[in-house]
Amino acid sequence: MRHQLRKNIADLSRTTRRAGAGFTLIELLIVVAIISALAITVFVALNPQRRIIEARDAKRAVDVSTLLDAIHSYVVDNRGSLPTGLTPGMPEKQIGTGNATACSPISSGGCSVVEGTACIDLAVSIPNYLKSNPIDPEGGTYTSDNTGYTVIVDSNNVVTIKACGTQGTTPISASR
Repeated sequence: MRHQLRKNIADLSRTTRRAGAGFTLIELLIVVAIISALAITVFVALNPQRRIIEARDAKRAVDVSTLLDAIHSYVVDNRGSLPTGLTPGMPEKQIGTGNATACSPISSGGCSVVEGTACIDLAVSIPNYLKSNPIDPEGGTYTSDNTGYTVIVDSNNVVTIKACGTQGTTPISASR
């Protein structure tokens, strides 16, 4: 009897160890499926492409504000005089180092610069206020010659800066 009891205890001990030693294939598949579903949900919720577009447009808004602040500071420090190259009633010009042949025409993002119009280099016109002309964050067609930003001065000396490479639905511009 004792021998039989010892054998039953040993069998029970072995069975218990085997059952708790690992996971079944079904359990592993369920866990993988749950983790995959969570990963897909998080990826869709974050939408990295949309975040990249929003980051570029945010950079454009900052660049527009920086350009307008630099021009405004120049005007204030020079008793209302506009920087060299900016005149009341002037047509829209692209900001950059390009001349009439190197400065590309633009007709996007609310901008309208015609072919053959020289760019205006604000970094040269107002060096104490602007270290360099900002370049559209998307890059590609925009370079230091054609930055993707434009400037207009109306007949009342109101300066408007526009970002032509806007990827969102709202054009980016500011006036002062």
